[in-house]
Amino acid sequence: MKEILIKYILHLGDNALVLGHRNSEWCGHGPVLEQDIAITNIALDLIGQARNFYQYAALLEGGDTSEDSLAYLRTEREFKNCLLTEQPNEDWAHTILRQFFFSQYQWLLYSELSKSNDEQIAAISDKAIKEVTYHLRWSSEWVIRLGDGTEESHQRMEEAIDNLWPYTGELFIASDFEKAANEFGIGPDVSLLKTVWENNVKQIFDEARLEMPTAGFAQKGGKQGIHTEYLGYILAELQYMQRTYPDSQW
Repeated sequence: MKEILIKYILHLGDNALVLGHRNSEWCGHGPVLEQDIAITNIALDLIGQARNFYQYAALLEGGDTSEDSLAYLRTEREFKNCLLTEQPNEDWAHTILRQFFFSQYQWLLYSELSKSNDEQIAAISDKAIKEVTYHLRWSSEWVIRLGDGTEESHQRMEEAIDNLWPYTGELFIASDFEKAANEFGIGPDVSLLKTVWENNVKQIFDEARLEMPTAGFAQKGGKQGIHTEYLGYILAELQYMQRTYPDSQW
């Protein structure tokens, strides 16, 4: 039970950390100052969520494990984030759509986790859903703005959909630790979130004049530690200081 719980918590933390790091790459590079600040604040929210989950996982593991060691000293195969979160920014359309897809999922997930039998997970999720509500509203407005905007912005959104849609299916394919967590009342059956997620996405896509893709092959493996090449580059940057100067602290 303890091992299952730790894996599940790390999965939640890894999703937030990796996506938060991706968003942080926009800091100082946003299209306008207001949106530069917005995407950076979203990155900070996600990293804060990751910290809360890592602190809980470290408490359960005990010993010398800390939130820092979980973030900075694990290898790619030890990370359990979904592949969607590690996809590159490419352009503003890709970044917006990636956040929109994941925020739709995260809002549904945290809504269920706030009712978890695990009081700590429930508390973290209840706090985080307030942040995710803003992330979802912000990204939804941008999907509509770009999809129903200029010819170029519409085209860029279509390209982003083609590239990112294959990574959304993994969100709803339960791993062994998610299935076990559901049996113990810790987390929901993620497969049951898919229909609601698709309906919510379609509602925004319709307003944005964007076509919903037909169901296709789902890229997967992230929950089992099998990632795209992008995660290696993320961790090389994220973990550089700690690995170069071990045990360094601010």
